[in-house]
Amino acid sequence: MSTPWVLHVDLDQFIAAVEVLRRPELAGKPVIVGGRGDPTERAVVSTASYEARRFGVGSGMPLRIAARKAPDAVILPVDAPAYTAASEAVMATLREQPGAVVQVLGWDEAFVGVTTEDPEAYARHVQQAVLERTRLHCSVGIGDTLVRAKNATDFGKPRGTFRLTADNWLAVMGDRPTTALWGVGAKISKRLAGLGIQTVTELATADVEPLAAEFGPRMGPWYRQLGRGDGSSVVDATPWVARGHSRETTYQQDLSDPADIEAAARELIAQVLGDVVAEGRPVVGVGLKVRYAPFFTKTFTRKVATTFDRETVTAEIMGLVAKIEPDRPIRLLGVRAEMAMPDDARQGHTPTRSGW
Repeated sequence: MSTPWVLHVDLDQFIAAVEVLRRPELAGKPVIVGGRGDPTERAVVSTASYEARRFGVGSGMPLRIAARKAPDAVILPVDAPAYTAASEAVMATLREQPGAVVQVLGWDEAFVGVTTEDPEAYARHVQQAVLERTRLHCSVGIGDTLVRAKNATDFGKPRGTFRLTADNWLAVMGDRPTTALWGVGAKISKRLAGLGIQTVTELATADVEPLAAEFGPRMGPWYRQLGRGDGSSVVDATPWVARGHSRETTYQQDLSDPADIEAAARELIAQVLGDVVAEGRPVVGVGLKVRYAPFFTKTFTRKVATTFDRETVTAEIMGLVAKIEPDRPIRLLGVRAEMAMPDDARQGHTPTRSGW
């Protein structure tokens, strides 16, 4: 009998794989992609091939450290248009599969909802279809919820499949640390540890009251649900809509002069406002990211009255800029504008002004 399933399709070492397709001579070699491909500049690793990962190179690592860990690696600049084109070809392939409902999560991953008697056979068919059209390999997690399918992919990598359901969830995941869960990072894991929760099983069986006290009445129970792998099994094909736009720059020389910092912030604000204009939605919040030298990051956020007014948004962000510690060198600045979602207007939110 056919059963509804969720498949999580995750392209293996996607960015590195795209680069290897363009440069076949790099196959089997450690490949690192980041910044402008120059490890003497300030930039971070966007992705690393499996060969580079064996040297301890990982996404988000400063490029200079990655180059030190893997001195023989080929370091390439980021080419976003090439990755976008490859991703679009993959997603188009997924949508062409029989009965597939596709929810795109990013460049290199998507959920596929399908009703089938044999999800493993369907997954292998998906892998073959993607390979034939794009020459890219993918791993597929199979689950009865989105959470289980997402986590299952880790056990299928590379190029394989794995199934996680309510029947084997705790047997497979139970002894693992909470950071193994989709949506639980180091900070949340540390807070869970403060409650005596170290493993997935401990989270799945935890009392709701302490979790609600720590994370709030909505998020506390949600984390316990996450520990059980429960949740939605519905794949939503509604096109993804950005909640906000961000721009950030890592400076090759630290910024310390207040005038330079202000000018840099205003340049980023202008870029973000340009992105927001294209969306046609009002701003409802702003944010500022500051990375002080050598590598300490601080973020500031603020809700704002719903507005289309450029000057208002600029003033709100510059108010956050005023919070930057004086006389402390800055290596990175980032600016973000949160926008009203399309449904907000139907919920009674109306813009205060029109005409960016």
